[in-house]
Amino acid sequence: MKQHWLAACAALVTGASPALAWEPTKAIEIVVPFSAGGASDQMARTMQGIIQKYNLTSQPIIVVNKAAAGGAEGMLDIQKSSGDAHKLITTSSGVFMTPMATKLPLNWKDYTPVAMMAQDSFVLWVNAKAPYQNAGDFMTAAKAANPPLKVGGTSSKREDNLIVFAMEKAGGTKFAFIPHTSGGQTSTQLSGNHIDASTNNPAEDVANWRGGATRPLCVFSEQKMSYTEKVADGKSWADIPTCASQGLDVSYQMLRGMFMPGKVTKDQQAFYVAMFKKVSETPEWKDYLARSALVPDYRDGDAFVKFLTEDEQKHAKLMGDAGFMAK
Repeated sequence: MKQHWLAACAALVTGASPALAWEPTKAIEIVVPFSAGGASDQMARTMQGIIQKYNLTSQPIIVVNKAAAGGAEGMLDIQKSSGDAHKLITTSSGVFMTPMATKLPLNWKDYTPVAMMAQDSFVLWVNAKAPYQNAGDFMTAAKAANPPLKVGGTSSKREDNLIVFAMEKAGGTKFAFIPHTSGGQTSTQLSGNHIDASTNNPAEDVANWRGGATRPLCVFSEQKMSYTEKVADGKSWADIPTCASQGLDVSYQMLRGMFMPGKVTKDQQAFYVAMFKKVSETPEWKDYLARSALVPDYRDGDAFVKFLTEDEQKHAKLMGDAGFMAK
């Protein structure tokens, strides 16, 4: 009888004290597959600061830039880190485009989706002293240019390159696309008048816009950006017209999200989903979205996977039309 009583007590204790959920036990590495200064790097370092400020983990957060091969180095690093729950990677639409363009054995389904933090717009930027007042002016100049106007962006056969191809198709002209290792480098080249334009994200050129070195002509989006606080030249992000409204019918938005390596546990995935959900709800994150003119769009779980599935299909068509698919 005594043994039965002790067994029952043990069962009650076990039932009342479930195993603790997983938590990191060492430093967490966020891999940025681009150079420092670009939009992906800015996002990672913003999240790093928020996580540390609010003590969302007891472990330090380390941001590591792995920019080689158009982002492939960072993606391969995460693929090789299968089962390592102390690694994350910031992702853009390159999570689809890099494998399509290179035939590298990479696929987002081999990783573990954590959360989409936002979507990002692209802007047609020119040097502040350039004569163009709108996208129409710029496209007219492009048609007459010989040699072609130089448009800079991050990496070849990636988002910026895809937008430039769409501009060529929409305007019946040709550009010389100049790839750079990051949006920050692209902005520097534009401010120095070494290229004629860029398709940078808002965050990648805002500093030079404020400094009077570059300026936006239009945003590659179906709708204008929503942020009305003045940024530079007495204008807000919301004051930038869509490219389509100026006769350049091109629109494109890019996901900004987080992945883990494959073969991690559900508890490990759940820890980071909860952490990034908390990040997305902080005033600092909302301020970052506004400063960077990002489109608020947090998704996790099935909603994120559904988005990824549909976005992959969209990019397969776009990449095929542009001739960017590896043969």
